[in-house]
Amino acid sequence: MKRAVALTTLLSLAILAAPPASAVALPGASSETSGRKPDLGRQTLPANDGWAAEGTGTTGGAAAPASNVHTVSTRTELATALAAPSPKIIYVKGTVDTDRTCADYATGGYTLEAYLAAYDPAVWGRAAVPSGPLEDARVASAARQTANIKFKVGSNTTIVGLGKNARIRGVNLHVDKADNVIIRNVLFEDTADCFPKWDPTDGAEGNWNSLYDNISVTGSTHVWVDHNTFTDGDNPDSNQPRYFGRPYQVHDGQLDITNAANLVTASWNRFSGHDKTMLIGSTNNPANDTGKLKVTVHHNHFDDVLQRLPRVRFGQVHVYNNYYEIPDASTFEYALGVGVQSQIFAENNFFRLGRAVAPADLLYNWGGTTLTARENVLRVGGRVTPIDLVAAHNAAYDPDLGTDAGWTPVLHTAIEPARTVDRSVSRHAGVGEIH
Repeated sequence: MKRAVALTTLLSLAILAAPPASAVALPGASSETSGRKPDLGRQTLPANDGWAAEGTGTTGGAAAPASNVHTVSTRTELATALAAPSPKIIYVKGTVDTDRTCADYATGGYTLEAYLAAYDPAVWGRAAVPSGPLEDARVASAARQTANIKFKVGSNTTIVGLGKNARIRGVNLHVDKADNVIIRNVLFEDTADCFPKWDPTDGAEGNWNSLYDNISVTGSTHVWVDHNTFTDGDNPDSNQPRYFGRPYQVHDGQLDITNAANLVTASWNRFSGHDKTMLIGSTNNPANDTGKLKVTVHHNHFDDVLQRLPRVRFGQVHVYNNYYEIPDASTFEYALGVGVQSQIFAENNFFRLGRAVAPADLLYNWGGTTLTARENVLRVGGRVTPIDLVAAHNAAYDPDLGTDAGWTPVLHTAIEPARTVDRSVSRHAGVGEIH
């Protein structure tokens, strides 16, 4: 039951900010001291920069010989480069796009109109998932799309955009069972599923489910995702139709980290205009994920996104110095999802809310019990005030969340005062903003 929201003032902790784009170049890489721009392909994750710096750290393909450095501008060139031996560096120049349309993938007699007619709850009911010839045709069509747009990223690889106009559109990069991967300075746009599946048993009203993230990290370690921009372009979730009373969801996550992935740093990215943004842990099964899913999320700009910022299961996840712009209460669901056995440590984040957005809704309890939240600030209108995220949630919702995640992060860059985060992140997050 809703109760009055109580906001508790936190103690101030002002630690000087780190430079917004730090990276270490291997010997032999060009540098600013030599009068040339640094070679982003040879840059590596700085020491202590989040969980991806643990142990051996993250160097990607920085040690690649000249023979294994690739510049790609087409889907075919990207596929060829990803299949090359490692270590490797892949520079993205201009726009890498898919070379087919949804109509090219459809097979077995699939059409959306026929699918909607066959599985309308008034006809099919709500007790069973779709089956039969049209569902088989949807699965076969989806398999054709997957073969064309889903690319595996192997170990010891760096993918980096050249300049401010590097773009990968309609492609799912899948970092699967790999170690030591860097993805930087790329605009990822509209990885849309042509054949979403209707599941009437998913939730009380059913849901449409799509297959593809922009970047999927599964079963991988030491991954650095930095200074990218994620957007649905001219095909936003907000423009999708509703079928059977539910949004026709053609997008999944923008950056999902699941299936026992571990030691990931996501920094200085811009996520905009999307629904399901960042999922850390995809099941409630402790056998797979206990002790894994250690992720650092820092200096990212979450701009008008609806949920999963991130949603966490199991992992020790450090969420600091992020800028959240949430203007619309009618679409927003929550920012931090506190899932089963999650251990979120959220500090020095800046939340800018529209006047109708309830601060109590910044957290959502997905079966978790506790998190640490300190030194976060809230701006509504022109006023910036401290916010105790846990107290705000607990004043409005039951059961209460505890206030101690049970760990304290040690791998992180200098943490800047929360009141300055909106300025530093809005200026320096996203593609083309590495300085």
